Amino acid sequence: MDKKTFLAIALSLAVIMIYQYFFYKPPEPQKAQAPQQSSEQIKKEAAPAAGSVQPAAKSIQKAAVAKPEAPPRDVLVETPLYSAVFSTRGAALKSLKLKNYHKDCYECTDDIYPKVKGMFFGSKEPVKPKTKDFVELVDIREGMPYPLAVTFPESSADVAPDAVFETASSKLDMVKTKEKQQLIFTKIYNNIKVEKIYSFDPAGYTVSLDVKVHNLGQAPITQVPRINWYQYVDPQKVDDDYGHEGPAISVGGSIERQEVKKLESETVLGPNVQWGSFESKYFIASFIPENPSLTNVVLTRDANHMVTVGMKGRKEVIPGGQNGIFSYSLYLGPKQYDLLKSIGVGLQDAIDFGWFYWLAIPFLYVLKFLKEYVINYGIAIIILTTLIKIIFWPLGNLSSKSMKAMKDIQPKIEALKEKHKGDQTKIGQETMALYRENKVNPFSGCLPIVIQIPVFFGLYKALMYSIELRHSPFFFWIQDLSAKDPYYITPIIMGATQFFVQKMTPAMGDPTQQKIMLFMPIIFTFFFLNFPSGLVIYWLFNNILQIGQQFYINKKLT
Repeated sequence: MDKKTFLAIALSLAVIMIYQYFFYKPPEPQKAQAPQQSSEQIKKEAAPAAGSVQPAAKSIQKAAVAKPEAPPRDVLVETPLYSAVFSTRGAALKSLKLKNYHKDCYECTDDIYPKVKGMFFGSKEPVKPKTKDFVELVDIREGMPYPLAVTFPESSADVAPDAVFETASSKLDMVKTKEKQQLIFTKIYNNIKVEKIYSFDPAGYTVSLDVKVHNLGQAPITQVPRINWYQYVDPQKVDDDYGHEGPAISVGGSIERQEVKKLESETVLGPNVQWGSFESKYFIASFIPENPSLTNVVLTRDANHMVTVGMKGRKEVIPGGQNGIFSYSLYLGPKQYDLLKSIGVGLQDAIDFGWFYWLAIPFLYVLKFLKEYVINYGIAIIILTTLIKIIFWPLGNLSSKSMKAMKDIQPKIEALKEKHKGDQTKIGQETMALYRENKVNPFSGCLPIVIQIPVFFGLYKALMYSIELRHSPFFFWIQDLSAKDPYYITPIIMGATQFFVQKMTPAMGDPTQQKIMLFMPIIFTFFFLNFPSGLVIYWLFNNILQIGQQFYINKKLT
């Protein structure tokens, strides 16, 4: 990569870093709200006259049925891809562990920086123990309601998120049978029967949920469903600079990501909600409504640091003796592009590929294709780097020749500046004449820069946010291409190769600019210390290929 490309990318990164360190102010601790209280009591309107519908605002509290609720119990759902635990408390999800993804990279080498820091400064940071536990999508604390609880606010009859349902099932095992199965929960109270029917497909991460509300009375009722995802967010947890953990909502085709620390009061998004979710960098718990145009999402955070993503559906009037059905499609699993795209509602946009998604996605497909024929994704990255260099080889030659020609006429340009000192118009005219005389185009080196910068950021996004690289090994000490090099070896080697590339490239600008450029490899090395090792490997091998190309060009031009 030539100096112009290198400088352009370095300056872009520098602007981002300067903004983050000097202009971006982290949010101040927010004043806590009153905690949300769960209740065993069920609200119901006073019985309206036959044929009339009472407004939801006039609903009053009425005691639940006299029959005491049974203690909650768990129902285990096993598939080849995940292990889920549902509870009769709220007919909701208590736990969901993804069997193909571990929480920690237990084979990875520990970061050496804390050890070196302890040797020199005497401070010892505790090493977090690694486990072989699977990734858990549900994170709640004692007393909190479970995710996927369905309530009915602003309705004739509401059910508390911790109300106990009944079910005939004790376990669903789809590991061996691999047939679709259903889990049905039932709750009857005050002439209303609520059924929650989960339909599982063992071949994927999607779950269908039908909520049936049966009106057992004679008068019509009005119901407005709200499916909720509850998640505890640790206030002491350090935010990931390269990922978002919190609500992500698709509203009108655009993605709205809510920072949890900035969530003070109730926030309403919509209508026209395609999907709502609680996401992390690589995983997502999402729900898709049947009627997006009549759907809103309500976001809250209480004093117990519980974040609620509630999807509020359409209002439906249910006549006496009839029922209403509210349907949802759930996706609870990894942010794998193909799987998300197959759902057909734009859920793949939850992967933050940024502006250069049109490059990041093809790069991801190429990497997955190459992985089918090589040992690991590290080798696939090296092959992809080579293919990109081959494509840009002619442009690289053009840029180097232009820089060589510019270097040759640089003394003449300096002479013109000295001759016409103070007359910028004359200097510009004479300089352009000099370019025409020597057949030099000062902009001929810009095309490779314009093309290579989007390529870099497209590949950067593909390597940064693709779950395929998570815990994916390379060789030796690099066992996770999505994490930084624990020994910082590859960033240091990358900086050294960047220095050689710079020394081999024709020098441009005045002596002061050339001296400043000598520090750029050092600055770039610090930038890359915390970058994913997969991205560092790309840049390292790109530099190695650039050294070979520059050696060939220099030899040819002499």
